Amino acid sequence: MRPSPLLDQISIVLVRTKTPGNIGAVARCMMNMGLSRLVLVRPPADRDGDAVRLAAGAADIIAKAERHATLREAVAGYELVIGTTRHRGKLRKNIHTPRLLADQVVPLLAENRVAVVFGREVNGLSRADLALCRELIAIPSSDAFPSLNLSHAVAIVAYELFIASRAFGDASRERPVRRLATARDQEHFYEHLQSTLQDIGFLDQKQPERMMATLRSLFSRAQPDNRDINILRGILTSIGRTIISKKTP
Repeated sequence: MRPSPLLDQISIVLVRTKTPGNIGAVARCMMNMGLSRLVLVRPPADRDGDAVRLAAGAADIIAKAERHATLREAVAGYELVIGTTRHRGKLRKNIHTPRLLADQVVPLLAENRVAVVFGREVNGLSRADLALCRELIAIPSSDAFPSLNLSHAVAIVAYELFIASRAFGDASRERPVRRLATARDQEHFYEHLQSTLQDIGFLDQKQPERMMATLRSLFSRAQPDNRDINILRGILTSIGRTIISKKTP
């Protein structure tokens, strides 16, 4: 089957992968499903060439992979960042199965770049990394042994994206698609929001993370574009000016 060109808009992002061999196995799974863009955040040293050896024909994906020091830096230019998790926290409302999210993501690919983020094999993504993700994927698995190998998890998500992209086909050209705000612009908004809410006493100065996680989820569901972000930041700026004017004698 020929992969859809829409898949070129998707990057697989691996954060602090434990072994080079797993990176190679992921690259092979990506090539199987028509994905070619790999991003590595603090990858391990590969002195023995294990990544290329286990890539088994997908060495070009590894050779062209971007490398970054932080996830924030790696996903700054993407309009949609999707994280993967095994833990369904009580405050997380934006967790989907790979199939459901693939159906939602593919129609956006005509105008938006998407990063799908996978964490370290043992611990997954940290809370700070998950906070950077607009949507989350949890792969259903047996309660008796729920943990998946990294490359297996990538293969499942990549398969669903591959199938959804083929089903969507050329219809995407006939449907208007909004370009969403980039992760960089979203993070600037969240920093502005947190600072303003702390200034007015709405957030706990010492532990703002809990409420900010809820607010991130709320705004993520709205899928804001650049105009939305500019309006929201304009409101925050006006609030800030009002605070300053009231403090000035």
